[in-house]
Amino acid sequence: MVSDVNAGSVPLQTQEVVAVKAKRLLSIDALRGFDMLLIAGGGAFIERLNGKTGLGWVDWMGDQLTHPAWNGFTFYDFIFPLFLFLSGVSLSFSLQTAVAKGIDKPVLYRKAFRRFVILYLLGILDKNIPLDVFDPANIRYGTVLGRIGLATLVATVLFLNFSWKQRLYAVAGILLAYYAALFLIPVPGFGSGDLSFEGNLVGWFDRSFMPGRLLQKTYDELALLTQFPALCLAVLGTVAGEWLQSDRSDRTKLTYLVTPGLYSIGAGLLWGIHFPINKHLWTSSFILVTAGMGALFLALFYGLIDVLGFRKWSFFFKVIGVNSLVVYLAYRFIDFNHTSKLLFEGFYRHTPEPLHESLNALGALVLVWTFLYILYRHKIFVKI
Repeated sequence: MVSDVNAGSVPLQTQEVVAVKAKRLLSIDALRGFDMLLIAGGGAFIERLNGKTGLGWVDWMGDQLTHPAWNGFTFYDFIFPLFLFLSGVSLSFSLQTAVAKGIDKPVLYRKAFRRFVILYLLGILDKNIPLDVFDPANIRYGTVLGRIGLATLVATVLFLNFSWKQRLYAVAGILLAYYAALFLIPVPGFGSGDLSFEGNLVGWFDRSFMPGRLLQKTYDELALLTQFPALCLAVLGTVAGEWLQSDRSDRTKLTYLVTPGLYSIGAGLLWGIHFPINKHLWTSSFILVTAGMGALFLALFYGLIDVLGFRKWSFFFKVIGVNSLVVYLAYRFIDFNHTSKLLFEGFYRHTPEPLHESLNALGALVLVWTFLYILYRHKIFVKI
């Protein structure tokens, strides 16, 4: 039971949900594993088949696993936003449990900040290997892991102090403010409302205020301004997680995911007519589309695994999902592709040569999953 002190500092909706014992949902781990699968070799396997099989549907899937040059959307653009969304979902479960145990807010704030710092430092290491600490001007400070850490830090503060409705208002405010800024604030030499690669406000802001090296030299999609719309995905994930922990029926929970998900996608597509869907700019329309997709995918996995009980098929993804940080960093520090070539080239060399690169990526995926399975069997789970 939550103490009176804590109950007075937690939103009413949160207090109601705390009464329901939070449990770990297999569907969340499985969906996270599905997401990471496309990073851990699965995406490379399919993408490298593009144009080599003569099958139109294979080529279409390959095209979906590459990023557009600027405006537009492919499934590969969904990978990182889905992870941010799921980070928020998982965060809501851990925070609900902590609140139920009577852990004070300052303790949770410190934990979230410590996690942000660790992820930020790991992100710098990941993006700058070999890291030259004596040349800070050439260090890239905008990172995937840093963005996850910042997003979950902000989501923690908002979750512990505001109801899910208030958090939705905050997200709406951020997305509208971001939209207004990109269209109304003039960029020197380009004016206002320029969303081109050269003239957008985000790139100018990065060039003017972001230290170190930028990914595209004059621009970096993981730098400063794009942090604001990106963190909205984690905040929306906490809302979805709170709904899943409510005492409502499974059917109602699925409705709470599917209906807003469809509305979010529709609103994003409509907004995209004027504010193009663009992952590089993390436009507000892009956030709505990917958040809606995240809700639909979560509903699908939750419905199949935790509601209908079809659990066996999800084990493959669960093994990946419970050690997502290991997957991400392992690909940076371990050359699975080289090992795959050493172990499997003797087999796939007898297939048509154009398939070799793709089959080698498949072999790397087998090695990664085996590595993660060994960790799983020994109950080794790396968390921050």
